[in-house]
Amino acid sequence: MKGIEVLFENESCLVLNKPAGLAVQGGEGVGVSLDRILEAAYRPRPLLVHRLDKDTSGVILAAKGPAAAARFSAIFAGREGVEKRYLAVCSGSPRPPRGTIRLSLEIRGRGSRESETGYCLLGACEALPGADALPWAGDFSRLELELGTGRTHQIRRHLARIGHPVLGDDKYGDFALNRALRKRVGLRRLLLHAFRLRITAALTGFPEGIDVKAPLPEHFEPFGPWGEK
Repeated sequence: MKGIEVLFENESCLVLNKPAGLAVQGGEGVGVSLDRILEAAYRPRPLLVHRLDKDTSGVILAAKGPAAAARFSAIFAGREGVEKRYLAVCSGSPRPPRGTIRLSLEIRGRGSRESETGYCLLGACEALPGADALPWAGDFSRLELELGTGRTHQIRRHLARIGHPVLGDDKYGDFALNRALRKRVGLRRLLLHAFRLRITAALTGFPEGIDVKAPLPEHFEPFGPWGEK
């Protein structure tokens, strides 16, 4: 699986570091997808039991076999004992610097659903080379986020709704800012990364549980310093 790092593997599951820009599932108009890559690399194919947006990089788990898939699907649905953490760069600085975003989000075919995202402000971004001419220069923040619920595009929608969209978001973001950052600093990717997945040993059924971190991709580096995460 060229370009896809295996972060953890045992007899029950496979945890990968998905690159940004790779769709999780195949479909109409999708040439390459993670599920098709898994099908080509493994027999039988590991089954994906949760999702990441195409443009979001980071940790994703696939189960080995139907029984493991059913077990992990139930674990993710229950959420207790499961920790999903993300890193992002947003426009502006959320206030207070630590808190929880609770908003109703429309879910296609299911009406409005309550949703919850915890966030912590890690700091302002350092000066970006080439960004001195931007009216927003220096007004970007590094965030750590944790999902309390798992709605579609939840983090992106939440941060956009409170006025601090994720940089590089071409669906909910600040399009003029994204164009300027693309021109000035070469930003071409969404700055949202699933960096940690933790599932307690009691839920997994094997002694060590799962506690996996995915290294940040290169397109995050200009927006550091990130330190050890």
